[in-house]
Amino acid sequence: MTKRPRRVWDAAAAAFDEEPDHGLRDPTVRAAWARRLRAWLPERGCDLLDLGCGTGSLSLLAAEQGHRVTGVDLSPSMIDLARAKLAGRDAVFLRGDAAAPPVGEQRFDTLLVRHVLWTLPDPARVLRHWRGLVRPGGRLVLVEGVWGSVTPVGIPADRLTALLAPLTEHARVERLSQDAGLWGGAVTDERYAVVATV
Repeated sequence: MTKRPRRVWDAAAAAFDEEPDHGLRDPTVRAAWARRLRAWLPERGCDLLDLGCGTGSLSLLAAEQGHRVTGVDLSPSMIDLARAKLAGRDAVFLRGDAAAPPVGEQRFDTLLVRHVLWTLPDPARVLRHWRGLVRPGGRLVLVEGVWGSVTPVGIPADRLTALLAPLTEHARVERLSQDAGLWGGAVTDERYAVVATV
């Protein structure tokens, strides 16, 4: 994985859901992500901000669990697909930068972000901004990892938890690499989620 400009994501949008963990079309993969979200998100419906939402696959699972979703993505093509995927659901999709989402004064109970933070140039600054978008007692759910062995990219779990320490009350790391159901097969790189309470 590398940092990509918006036009690359626009071009990738049509085939994006073909990856098992993107489109969640396989029932096993979909069920694995639904279980994780059920554990990470509040039991009752909440206001959820899905940053870097892509085609809206995780947004759809969250909406199916009763959450009110606002999704943000830089790619207009991704946003169009997400809107179509969640048509008729309690969901709004906005085009914008995940680092500075165009939500004005709106605040959320949960921020959900998958494989986005590592692409941003100043993760510490972004996390401070995201923290300000969460209501007291809310949570950040950050799914990240480190990919590749020769020239690895990503953000290690210990670095992310260190960045979150001054911003959150509590943060727990869940290792995800061994859960092949999430990825549509075995993976060998570092994949994890941090669930942090603010």
